[in-house]
Amino acid sequence: MRIPWWREAVVYEIYVRSFADASGDGVGDLAGVRQRLPYLAELGVDAVWLTPFYRSPMADGGYDVADHRDVDPLFGTLDDFDAMVADAHELGLRVIVDIVPNHSSSEHTWFQAALRGEGRERYIFRDGGGEPPNNWQSVFGGPAWTRLPDGQWYLHLFDTTQPDFNWRNPEVHNEFLDVLRFWLDRGVDGFRIDVAMGLYKAEGLPDTPLERQAFRTDTPIWGQPEVHEVYRQWRKILDSYDGDRMAVGEVWTDSVEDLARYLRPDELHQSFNFAWLEAPWSPTAFRTVIDDTMATGASPTWVLSNHDVVRHVTRYGEGLPRSTTGLARARAALLTMLALPGSAYLYQGEELGLPEVTDLPPEARQDPIFTRSKGKIPGRDGCRVPLPWSGVAAPYGFSPAGVTPWLPQPVEWAALTAERQASDPESTLGFYREALRARRELRGSLPTRITWLDSPEGALFFTRGPLACALNCGSSPVRLPPHGRVLLASAPLDGDMLPPDTAAWLHTP
Repeated sequence: MRIPWWREAVVYEIYVRSFADASGDGVGDLAGVRQRLPYLAELGVDAVWLTPFYRSPMADGGYDVADHRDVDPLFGTLDDFDAMVADAHELGLRVIVDIVPNHSSSEHTWFQAALRGEGRERYIFRDGGGEPPNNWQSVFGGPAWTRLPDGQWYLHLFDTTQPDFNWRNPEVHNEFLDVLRFWLDRGVDGFRIDVAMGLYKAEGLPDTPLERQAFRTDTPIWGQPEVHEVYRQWRKILDSYDGDRMAVGEVWTDSVEDLARYLRPDELHQSFNFAWLEAPWSPTAFRTVIDDTMATGASPTWVLSNHDVVRHVTRYGEGLPRSTTGLARARAALLTMLALPGSAYLYQGEELGLPEVTDLPPEARQDPIFTRSKGKIPGRDGCRVPLPWSGVAAPYGFSPAGVTPWLPQPVEWAALTAERQASDPESTLGFYREALRARRELRGSLPTRITWLDSPEGALFFTRGPLACALNCGSSPVRLPPHGRVLLASAPLDGDMLPPDTAAWLHTP
């Protein structure tokens, strides 16, 4: 049976603003992505996922879309996009693009018309008198409602510049069906759906206890049952195109049972496995996530970092931005993740071992979370700092020499550039290349299930056909399982002993 490409793919997330700047304005762009595609092909990934590059005032890094069918001049043109896709396909790379269906920019032509009193049914407007229509809070902090001069309020579950669409209006449905076709016709291989569980809100918009308003499901705000019909429609469109076009959802759920509903055969192909990302450094926690994920019967995904969370080098290092423990654990987690059935999503820069940048000056930060919380919450800028490609000083080849990137890069990154690591097989970049090469060679011979092995305290051992993976989360060395020769390890081994914070693959031909 032919296996769709996405089922076992390694997908590399490109945060476009911070990947590579070809135009010399300090901001990454599509031409920069195109120039660096050979690097990604050599890294060994199967696909790239691009964060929004559409026309936008950039109030939320492009997730405030003003025109879903065009490229913002900051990132280039539609011709640049087409050329990038063509080059990616020539290199054997698939292209996934972000789609943002929950809300638009306040500069979208529809919302500008709504401000004039025209077509307000496309968004969620309510009368509320002097108080908001309900007690809902924005994910970014503060009330989720803004009042207009005429007295009506509009809903924005994120920033005030991101009004929520009214998905109970058929016009919104038709608009996004057309947006999907527009990009599929230009050759994209799939979509990442932003806030995929958020499109519908409960009828009547009832008040909800603040402690239940978290970015999850099973509330009047998130995860309404009507959303599933949207993805059934979208699936029909995706299936009507050749080439195994796919969709992966950003679905925050409270249970694997709820997540499985989005992954039924006629809905989304995949959803991000945030339980894996959120799991602490613990063999018990990892095993629970793996068991729960495999029990859904859907195509698994595994992810350690993305553009919305603290980089996992820092998370695993207990918040220390330059922790050797954090880096060791990050490498071990990567090897464990790649041994599991399903697809893996990487976030740009993790192959360089980049930590979170925690000391950005307040005047440099641009995340609306930082501004709406009046600086109390640092926001997501620390994981979005532009990549270091080469050289010994900023901008490290991200932009032409002398150009200041949109976020400042740390001086310590001189030791982490792709150029410096490329020739060192012991570097994190060298390790990622070797791990991805080994995975690609093995994946056609591996079953879709794993078998747990008896594991020493603090460790997690499993097999997947001829491949055995051993992870040591404990504080003392443990003996490797007797399953063939060592194929790859995240750190040097001591004979048949696996050091703490280390993972290894063993292979029986």
